[in-house]
Amino acid sequence: MTDRQTPPPVATLPVPDAGRRVLIKGQQTKAVIIDAALGLAAQIGLDGLSIGALAEVTGMSKSGVFAHFGSREELQISVIREYHDRFEAEVFYAAMQKPRGVPRLQAMFDKWMVQSSAEIDSGCIYISGAVEYDDRTGPVRDALVSSVSTWQAALRRAVELAQEEGQLSLESDAHQIAFEIHGLILALHYEARFLRDPGATERARRAFSRILARYGVQPAQQITGAKGPKTPSGPSNA
Repeated sequence: MTDRQTPPPVATLPVPDAGRRVLIKGQQTKAVIIDAALGLAAQIGLDGLSIGALAEVTGMSKSGVFAHFGSREELQISVIREYHDRFEAEVFYAAMQKPRGVPRLQAMFDKWMVQSSAEIDSGCIYISGAVEYDDRTGPVRDALVSSVSTWQAALRRAVELAQEEGQLSLESDAHQIAFEIHGLILALHYEARFLRDPGATERARRAFSRILARYGVQPAQQITGAKGPKTPSGPSNA
């Protein structure tokens, strides 16, 4: 039996760090591609978005863009998700800083108006996407419907919280109120973007104030009415 010899030390290669850097670089590149895709989709629509068009805009090869998404459909869905995340951050979560009830509902509408005003020239993916995919089926339409439905549910919940706080009538239909508010944004987009009416934004603000006044609690209701049960605040309850 011979003595076992200790093998000479092997230099440690920074494989994990190198792999992490490659991963981060890949994520950064994908973020750049999605950002460019958002701008392109706002101009030509989701249906016009393609691997080739995006490669031309970003100066990348088609294979380079394809490597990050795998298909045109996945690219379109990624754009919808990114748009939703940005909308949620700029409108929903920003409004969540306000007290529940009418102040929060007002903030949601105000920030939605700011978002819509910024998209007068570029276009809204939710609205243009609805026109493109209203009579289609498939994952792209499903992603659009899911995003819009999530926002509409949050808007309705904000109305319900205003009712529970005794600021909007409990006898009113929260779904109807949210429907009317959503209708203002659609009208604003049509009037301002298509008809180029400079007074559309102010009319939308006045119309929102009238909605609050129409469904607001009357003095007698404030005295005799009872508030609904409180629920924890947060994204799922807004």
